[in-house]
Amino acid sequence: MDEPKTFFVKDAYAKQAGIEFLEVSLGRAKVKMAITDRHKNSHGTVHGGAIFTLADTAFALASNSHGIPAAAINAHISYVKSATTGTLFAQAEEFSINPKIATYTVRVTDESGENIAIFQGMVYRKTPRA
Repeated sequence: MDEPKTFFVKDAYAKQAGIEFLEVSLGRAKVKMAITDRHKNSHGTVHGGAIFTLADTAFALASNSHGIPAAAINAHISYVKSATTGTLFAQAEEFSINPKIATYTVRVTDESGENIAIFQGMVYRKTPRA
């Protein structure tokens, strides 16, 4: 994998969504997104797709942090609370890893640490060629 910040900068969709890189270490990542009108749905709350994109970005950074290309093969999110203002944070943590498959849990919170969503994802890890 590229250096984590370079990997993140290449993510045009995350950039367009207003997601900011905070930190990455092996199997972990943290990003944030300041809520703006572009993130809101017809109810005036943050759109589920925006929250998913935030969580998915942390997931991508964490799962690619080992230097082996990893691509999502499954992802699930549960929304537990709506958000309307402020900043959302997504923190990904590796749950399990083996040579081919790895799983991650991403916790999305607001500025006060309240849970907004829980995301679980699985990646296929490409085997380096000899």
